[in-house]
Amino acid sequence: MISIAAYRAQWFGNIRGDLLSGLVVALALIPEAIAFSIIAGVDPKVGLYASFSIAVLTAITGGRPGMISAATAATAVLMVTLVRDYGLEYLLAATVLAGLIQIGMGLLRLGFVMRYVSKSVMTGFVNALAILIFMAQLPELDPRSVPWITYPLVAAGLGIIYLFPLVTKAVPSPLVTIIVLTALTLALGLDVRTVGDMGALPDTLPVFLIPDIPLTFQTLMIILPYSVAVAVVGLLESLMTQNIVDDLTDTKSSRSQEMIGQGIANSATGFIGGMAGCAMIGQSIINVKSGGRGRLSSFVAGLFLLILVVGLGDVVSLIPMAALVAIMIMVSIGTFSWSSIKNLREHPRSSSIVMIATVVTVVYTHNLAIGVLVGVLLSGIFFAGKIAQLFRITSVISKDGRERIYRVEGQLFYGSVEDFMNAFDFREALEKVVIDVSAAHIWDISSVQALDMAVLKFRRDGAEVEIRGMNAASETLVDKLAEHHKPGAIDKLMAH
Repeated sequence: MISIAAYRAQWFGNIRGDLLSGLVVALALIPEAIAFSIIAGVDPKVGLYASFSIAVLTAITGGRPGMISAATAATAVLMVTLVRDYGLEYLLAATVLAGLIQIGMGLLRLGFVMRYVSKSVMTGFVNALAILIFMAQLPELDPRSVPWITYPLVAAGLGIIYLFPLVTKAVPSPLVTIIVLTALTLALGLDVRTVGDMGALPDTLPVFLIPDIPLTFQTLMIILPYSVAVAVVGLLESLMTQNIVDDLTDTKSSRSQEMIGQGIANSATGFIGGMAGCAMIGQSIINVKSGGRGRLSSFVAGLFLLILVVGLGDVVSLIPMAALVAIMIMVSIGTFSWSSIKNLREHPRSSSIVMIATVVTVVYTHNLAIGVLVGVLLSGIFFAGKIAQLFRITSVISKDGRERIYRVEGQLFYGSVEDFMNAFDFREALEKVVIDVSAAHIWDISSVQALDMAVLKFRRDGAEVEIRGMNAASETLVDKLAEHHKPGAIDKLMAH
């Protein structure tokens, strides 16, 4: 548990930076929340209320200060079918249940699975997300639907973002971009797309409500698959974003606490008419690069978002989309790991394949979970292949030709059992066979069964077999699973 002093420092250790970055993030959240609501097939206020609630609650209960969580595309796409077939109320109920599942996963400390996500998968995840962020801006750059003046405005926005820090870093350049481009479009009366064109902003505060659904087992079976999917995908994206923010800030944070915080935020959001969400890598990077480091930045982002859309909706609706597009292009450029392209030649081929496969899968499916799963599976396959290559067996025979000693070195597991069996000459006439495993480790049922097979085959031909040098862990597994020392083992072998 974090100490009270450390928790207080996470709130008030960077007040000025967190306030300014929170305002920038709040403005960037508005079009995203509206767009994700449209993806899910619900009213824009569902995404906006969700972004407010999740950002504020994860600031209080989450494990990663400075990380921004809100309504996201990753969770929105999972809800499309549910909303279409059953309506908004079922979406809200599924959001509540997804949050409860996430709380349970946090209490069980399931965040440890992130240690099995390789660096190549993480790089692929980041690169794919950068590409998706950029692709999401393309509709706002389509010459068939936007006026030509949009392009100079976006270029001007990018110029401000990258050049203003050379003048001063006291004010975040993305915030300056929003102010300058908004003032410019109003002063010149430019006819460009604005935030108001994305959809109507809510004009009232969210209220507590209980989803209006029948409390039956049938209802549970309807929402459970969606809730599980949202919970898993949401935590996967949140924990991977958490790792990235940890690296950016050179700090460590609690995975279990973040999982619990995400769960609390989602469950509560379902009761105020909001959809499920998770951490957002784009907005989190905006926050960090704008100077946000503490919990206050996420809290302020959510609070400013609500104030802006409810109290200042008429002003916010005038912000040109070109300003927000410029900011998101900056995010996509900053998110992409450009060094990974140069490293394709230098890194092991297997690592490069994993990274590229993750990128291609995520971009093709627009599903981060599927891409990460493909990357993790490929990493496991390549790792198993490398370990199997380190396995070898040598043998020596006694001077009288009656005894042969097989020395096993390396890891005996499902990936090396074929080499293990091929190393033995079962046709050789021997009185005794020694299988020396003092330099090996036996890992799984496949390797135990291979050992059984070797022992029983030698015994079938009349040889005495001795297994020598087994370590304690291997011996425990063999004693539990092996058959070669049990009565009738040869008959069982012949039966198979």
